[in-house]
Amino acid sequence: MTSASRPASRPASRGYVAALVAAFLGWLFDGFEMGLFPLIGKPMLTDLLPKGQPAADAALLLGQWFTVIIAIFLVGAATGGVLFGWLGDKLGRVKAMALAIFTFAIFSGLCAFVQQAWQFAALRFVASLGMGGEWALGVALVNELWAGRNRAWIAGMIGAASNVGFLLTGLLSLWLKGHPEALVQALASCGLAANFAGTAAWRVIAISGALPALINFFILFAVPESHKWEEEKKAGKTSHWATGDLLGVLLAGLAALAIIWSWSPLWKFGDGIATVVTLVGLVVAMWGYLLPVRKYMGRFAAAETADAGEHTHVMRNLLIGAGLAAVALLGTWGSAQQAAKWASGLLPAGSKLPIIDYVVIATALGAILISLITPLVADKLGRRVTYTLLCALSLCGAYAFFKTNAPFADEHLPAWFYISAFLLGGLTASFYGFFPLYFPELFPTSVRATGQGFCFNFGRLIAAVGSLQLANLVKFFGSNAANTTVSATEAQAYMALSCVYFVGMVLVWFAPETKGHQLK
Repeated sequence: MTSASRPASRPASRGYVAALVAAFLGWLFDGFEMGLFPLIGKPMLTDLLPKGQPAADAALLLGQWFTVIIAIFLVGAATGGVLFGWLGDKLGRVKAMALAIFTFAIFSGLCAFVQQAWQFAALRFVASLGMGGEWALGVALVNELWAGRNRAWIAGMIGAASNVGFLLTGLLSLWLKGHPEALVQALASCGLAANFAGTAAWRVIAISGALPALINFFILFAVPESHKWEEEKKAGKTSHWATGDLLGVLLAGLAALAIIWSWSPLWKFGDGIATVVTLVGLVVAMWGYLLPVRKYMGRFAAAETADAGEHTHVMRNLLIGAGLAAVALLGTWGSAQQAAKWASGLLPAGSKLPIIDYVVIATALGAILISLITPLVADKLGRRVTYTLLCALSLCGAYAFFKTNAPFADEHLPAWFYISAFLLGGLTASFYGFFPLYFPELFPTSVRATGQGFCFNFGRLIAAVGSLQLANLVKFFGSNAANTTVSATEAQAYMALSCVYFVGMVLVWFAPETKGHQLK
């Protein structure tokens, strides 16, 4: 068949490959951007926060800001997932994905020039809007274009891509620390040495977050639009999305930020007030994030005389999907994302061993391998059995890392430390190969990007609330064991938060089994 006679609704195989390459690069840079903060957070905050405080007070303030910035990032991703998902369902996957990538790239790069911690937090919030949206859009686009092919393999690629980016941050940081003279020379040639003096490493890593903007030219000119979305547009279904519904998303984002504000240790609210704000905020956030889909389904049903059962089915899957994502994300941000920071406290005083980089590299390698395998397992065992297995194994991985590693007497790290970090990263990241396979099966094309964006990213909001409880958990376990070391107390807190996987083992059995189902 010639290009002239090929149906317009089915792009050439070259277009399929271009879409996969573009989405893979987008997910890779997503992972790179996510990996930036665990690497640069500590040196960045050390550089930006006030000097001259007692060591204990300085360490406490740094830890508080570290937690708050993570939580703000998660809230931004949750909001961006719905916002850009809405754009993808209304305007098309490709245009929305290009805008999402541009957003997270530019604002990530601007983080290199901040002079205050709050400036970093604000820019990272905006960057996370784009990052949250890019995941949902890329998953929708590739699954729709490759719907008749091996979607399990595609899902594994999606999960592995972000972890390749995470691996690159560790390798970049390790290289920069080993070649400081090359870094100084490079900065001097750009006229930046004076501005970046003494803090060049974290600032250069931060500015590298702007690199994804370069792939937008490729996306806009080489990547075809989803034929499934184009069919929805021709049928007039995309016209049922209304811009006014985004006010609900704005309100939801503000409610989510209010939750972070109430729990933040920087603002000393009581637990009672914070609990009330959290409960109200979660209700408002869920209402606001769901508003675009609810309004769309209502308009669609009225205009197309659609079956009301479809509305119920979609809303149920939205809630179940959000719960499944919340379990996985809370486990990840409560354990794997804390691993590098926790491991740095195991070294003897004065050690210059780049253990943070080693942990990032080991966990990323594990995540790449196991996220590739997970969707293949899900195609064999089914979605519910696989998710249950992932929860059980992730809990074991967290235990292996946090409970079997102790402070080191010297800088010779045992092989088990690397193995346990590999397992922790791989097992807790296995869900990110599973969700790109499962979530597209839960929604029809008309609401797929918004639905996926809500499920995956509302989970980030729950993870943000949970991560803010780490300080309370550390305080609780510390007060009940006076002779316990700080690292052991923190390990207990991380394990307590990882028990959320038990919730996932139960919740998934209320989810639909979609093994063998075709995308609608």
